[in-house]
Amino acid sequence: MAVHTLHTKQIIRATRQEAWDFFSDPRNLAKITPPELGFEILTPDLPARMREGMMIAYRVRPLLGLPMTWLSEITLVEEGVRFIDEQRTGPYAVWHHEHEFHDLGDGRMEVEDRATYVLPFGPLGDLVHAPLVRPQLERIFAYREKAVRERFDCSLSKG
Repeated sequence: MAVHTLHTKQIIRATRQEAWDFFSDPRNLAKITPPELGFEILTPDLPARMREGMMIAYRVRPLLGLPMTWLSEITLVEEGVRFIDEQRTGPYAVWHHEHEFHDLGDGRMEVEDRATYVLPFGPLGDLVHAPLVRPQLERIFAYREKAVRERFDCSLSKG
């Protein structure tokens, strides 16, 4: 069982409040998820702000268009600074996603994501990591970066 990490950074033109308002609204996840994943929020009446303990159910189609339910729990919220979501059920054996916001001054924020994950099926899952899973995650986060760049009308900058 290998533990994998995907780490991205992006600089956006926004105040801390603007960045927080967008990213902490669980309804905005659909706006930054590639259409081919068939992302659909299943939890009715989501509030406009995440809170610790909140459970959010989604339907995604990560492989061959087959639908899968993904249940996330928001396990930590530090208002304006960071939040963490963890998969409770879904395509991964483990999924821990940290979102952090760093104020760079001059109306710029650095948005940092660190996803730590373990694939299901032990060694079999690890065999498909490099050819299938990692490239798919990189495409998802590249799409996210583009959508965020368009939303905040900023230049491409990542780490």
